[in-house]
Order: sequence, then structure tokens, then C-alpha cells
Amino acid sequence: MRPAPRGSKASNQPAGFALLIVLWILVLIAFIVGYVVSTGRSEIQISTNIAGTAEASAAADGGMYRAIFALQDPRPDHRSATNGGVQRLQIGRSAVTLRVFNENDWINPNLASATLLEGLLRALNAPAETAADLADGITQWVGTARTLRSPAELAAEYRAAGLDYAPPESPLESLEELTRVRGITAQEFASMRPHLTLFGGRDPSPDTTDPVVAAAMRFADQSNATIGATGPIFTGVGQDARVVRVFITARGPGRAVVDKTAIVRISSSSANGYTVLSSHGAAQ
Repeated sequence: MRPAPRGSKASNQPAGFALLIVLWILVLIAFIVGYVVSTGRSEIQISTNIAGTAEASAAADGGMYRAIFALQDPRPDHRSATNGGVQRLQIGRSAVTLRVFNENDWINPNLASATLLEGLLRALNAPAETAADLADGITQWVGTARTLRSPAELAAEYRAAGLDYAPPESPLESLEELTRVRGITAQEFASMRPHLTLFGGRDPSPDTTDPVVAAAMRFADQSNATIGATGPIFTGVGQDARVVRVFITARGPGRAVVDKTAIVRISSSSANGYTVLSSHGAAQ
């Protein structure tokens, strides 16, 4: 058989196939390089975000302690105001805002009278009969009602409402427990929640910054009721103690934002002069 002439189609086939393989290899290499670069950038961005969030979280903690130390100042006129005014400071590379409230701005359902709780519900537009019934239910639940019904009566009352449990007649461990009180719906609890605390004393502050709590107190006063409870287990803070709620927002590098809420008791009887009762935070 005679060999194919030079430049014929048969002689060019191996070279063309080899060129195609080379091109595909170059495309594959380019894809791998692009993937590695993209992944590397993503990893760097993730690391940057983690570092920024950690820095903002540390700044939020710093803001909390800054507020605590200011509240401990022996000079009353140098202490932080507890009226919710915005305070701004710079900690490292994070911009921090603080708002400090007196925890006694709100109502403690473990200690409040039925009349004060009724006033709260009335201020939230609950009908008079419903407000009185729910307020009585709360005080029966925590065991502070002026006239406690017997366990058998309460059990029967809850069974009639289709519930297979009865009030424990002990202080609430969390505000969310109120949703188990007969008659309190999720909607009613959501409306009450911003005006309640488990860390305040027996009486809300007369200078409360919460207009709903102020309205509840006016209702109780007009009803000639004594704001308080009979024989509570938790009697609130001592004479020299203050309980405050601190809201902190720290904006760190890389657009990191961390929100933190702390409830702190300032008292000379504490080892450090303060006790952090509750603290939780979250990154945005």
C-alpha cells in the first residue's frame, strides 16, 4: 500500500486529536485554578467575618462592663443614667452603643398584685372582665393570690378548660411559662412580654419609662389596692441594690454587628459589687 501523501487528511488526524486533548486539558486547568481561587476567596471572607464577629462580640462585652463600672461610681452625679438614653463609645475597631434601663421599670409577675396585673392588661386593651380573670389566674399560678384556691379546685378549673395540668403555685422560672396559665393566649402573652421582668423588685419604679406600666400603676392606685403580694418567695432586691438591663450593640470590622442584652444587679453585698443575672447575645 502506498503511504498517504504529505499534508493529506489521514496524516493530520493524530496532530488534530493531540491538539484537542491539549485544549481540553488547558480548559480543565483553568477551571481548577478558578475553583481554587474562588474557594480561597470564600474561605478568606468567612475567616474575616468570623474574626469581625469575634471582635464585635468582645467589644459588646467591654461595653457591658463599662456600663457596670459607671453604675458603681461612688459619685451619684457621675453614674450612668438608667432612662434608656443612648451612650456611644469606641472600643478597639468597634463602635458601641449602650442603653441602660432600671429593671424596676417593668412588672414582676412573681410579686405583683392581681390589681397591678389587671391594670397592665387593661392598659393593653383587654376587656375588664378578661383582665381581672387573667390577673387572678397569674397570681394563682405563682401562689401570691390574696385568696388561694385549693389544688383540687384549681385542677378542676384547668380540666374544665381542657388542660391536663394545674398551677404549681410557685414563682415563674421564665416569662414564657405564662403561656401555660389558663386563658392566656400567645397573642396576649406577646403584648404583655415587653412590660414584664423576673428580676425587678416588688414595686415598679414610680419614675418608670414604660408608659404601659405607668398606666397599670395608676389603675392600681385608683383601685385603692396595695401593690404587692402575700408572702412571696422572692422578695426582690435589697435596699442598697439596683437591678438594671443593659442593651448593647457593637458594630465591628467587616460589617459585623453583635447585639447583647444583660441584666445586672449592682450591690455592695456582691463580691465584685455586681452580679450578672442574665446575659445573651446574637450576631446579625
